[in-house]
Amino acid sequence: MGGAVLLVVGVIVLELVQVSRPAMAAGAMRFLLQQDWDPVAGSFGALPFIYGTVVTSAVAVAVAVPVSVGLALFLSEMGPPPLRPIVSFAIETLAAIPSVVYGLWGLFVMVPLLRNTVEPFLQRTLGFLPLFQGPTIGLGFLAGGLILSVMILPTVSSVTNEVLKTVPPALREGALALGATRWEAIRIAVLPYARPGIFGAAVLGLGRALGETMAVTMVIGNSPEIHASLFAAGYSLPAVIANEFAEATDSVHAGALAGLALVLFGLSLILNSLARVLVQLVARGPARGAAS
Repeated sequence: MGGAVLLVVGVIVLELVQVSRPAMAAGAMRFLLQQDWDPVAGSFGALPFIYGTVVTSAVAVAVAVPVSVGLALFLSEMGPPPLRPIVSFAIETLAAIPSVVYGLWGLFVMVPLLRNTVEPFLQRTLGFLPLFQGPTIGLGFLAGGLILSVMILPTVSSVTNEVLKTVPPALREGALALGATRWEAIRIAVLPYARPGIFGAAVLGLGRALGETMAVTMVIGNSPEIHASLFAAGYSLPAVIANEFAEATDSVHAGALAGLALVLFGLSLILNSLARVLVQLVARGPARGAAS
């Protein structure tokens, strides 16, 4: 069964490589580093889409990880027992919402809020930074990153919660016996032990953010340009593939989209492999704690 899965993955990669050959005729590095994307002129550069994917995913992780860790601590350490099932059910509900629903919510609720309130406030207070300069249009990197943060929150919080459950009770009890408060015990004993697993959860969330398509497509602005400002419109790898694949009538255009798919596949494979290793290290934590 495992061999069949590897075979399917290998066939997908080989097919993408075969389809992308016409676009790679000028060289893979040129394709990755070129900024122009003009199917009419036959110019295809992946850099704006790689940049948009990385920026929105980074914003998503920066926002979602602290909130997810807080939720996981509430569920495993600090929350009143009657409230824990309610919060857990709400998190599971977020994971079940379709991507297009997130996109519609982002377009009709979050984008106007960003345009009228959040982005003007950030511009007034942090406008000296390049990240918060430019016109406040609502659509852009910030909107894409924030909607991704909501979408990856269930994944990161669930994995972090499971990681926190692997912390040996002796660590927590020893800190409390030495006079630490409940929060001090969590900060000194629980979080350091679970740090690799929390990092693994963040990487898993990042992998989910990299591949998200529909919701980001609806709020990022779909402009193949590179801007330092989070307020500017951008584009991501999954979004351009979804938007242009049906219109790719020649082999070079289709090959360029297949090349973008290969880049996205490689990023996701590396991140998921790293997360798997880190989570497995934490899973052996109880045995190390018992041995010591």
